[in-house]
Amino acid sequence: MADQTASPTFRLSMLIYDSRYRSLTIQVIALMLFMLAVAWLLSNAASNLAALGKPINFKFLSQPAGYDINQKIIEYNSQMTHGRAALVGILNTLLVAILGCITATFIGVLAGVLRLSNNWIVSRIMTFYIEIVRNVPVLLWILLTMAVLIESLPKIASYRGDNPASSMILGDSVAITNAGIFIPSPVFGDGSMVVVATFILSIIGILVFGRWAKARQANTGQTLPTFWIKLGILIVPALLVFIVMGQPITLEYPVMEKFRFAGGYVIRNSLIALWLALSIYTGAFIAEAVRAGIQAVSHGQSEAAFALGLRPGRTMSLVVLPQALRVIIPPMISQYLNLTKNSSLAIAVGYMDITGTLGGITLNQTGREMESLMLLMAAYLTISITVSLLMNWYNESIKMKER
Repeated sequence: MADQTASPTFRLSMLIYDSRYRSLTIQVIALMLFMLAVAWLLSNAASNLAALGKPINFKFLSQPAGYDINQKIIEYNSQMTHGRAALVGILNTLLVAILGCITATFIGVLAGVLRLSNNWIVSRIMTFYIEIVRNVPVLLWILLTMAVLIESLPKIASYRGDNPASSMILGDSVAITNAGIFIPSPVFGDGSMVVVATFILSIIGILVFGRWAKARQANTGQTLPTFWIKLGILIVPALLVFIVMGQPITLEYPVMEKFRFAGGYVIRNSLIALWLALSIYTGAFIAEAVRAGIQAVSHGQSEAAFALGLRPGRTMSLVVLPQALRVIIPPMISQYLNLTKNSSLAIAVGYMDITGTLGGITLNQTGREMESLMLLMAAYLTISITVSLLMNWYNESIKMKER
């Protein structure tokens, strides 16, 4: 019978002297000290505020806000509460963050690929863009973009009169001005939610079909015209339901009145300027991550693809970029988080995000500095952690599985 080695009996001294437990002990002690310090600071702040007659409470969120927000996704007016204003601010932050991440990714991938182009002029233009944009503060880009929009686009007054200096486009349905872009807005009637639900189900159907078509191609090697099939899945069911329900969704068009446009929906230039500036700025950093990821892929991969007859574009999209994603995604997570946090500069151009509402006007009107800042920090922390978790999940899903 083989000798049985008895496991050593656990002793408290092992928490310090045993290397297996020492690091855990240090981490637990450090965490406890940190939590005690935070608790002491919060308790001290609460005591001081109570002594000043300002105990911590969040009842101010149910009080009327008394101020308007010019760019909003959901219904809001000045008679609604500070809590509603904070919600509008959070949605505005999410809107510019999502739009910015999408366009920054597109700009960054394009610039990163073109910087490695064999065309000397294209490569130098992309290098110039990346180096210039990255080394100028993002606030200056936001202010510059806003100034360009204000100075270069026509004023609202130019659309006034029988012979206006400027005219609406797309069948007199869209007006581009230095105050914003006025577009038609949907009006939802009875049965419109059925159409919306059908559209959402169609999107789910596209995702399911895409996975099935990909698995079928992997098993049989046969391809399908997936683009047209997906387009049919997206449009046909929703269109049929739209007709059957009596066209419950209509459009309200912007109309020029005496001094302003009435009706429709306006996309303020503050949103456009912030979106473009954050996209261009963050795109320059993403471009460097893309360039590094592409260069990390062995040249033998692209040479093998060329030997098989693939063109450079197909080689990049099918061979190089999928392998480069493992290097690109981690720094891109940081850039998405930076873009989200940089959106707090929105107040510089008058865009009311969560910093402008909860951390700005609400804080000044109510005098609840501690509560407002705590909620503001919690909002950004929640958004950042959510973005990080989603991107880390995606990063894990594309990692090469080794057996």
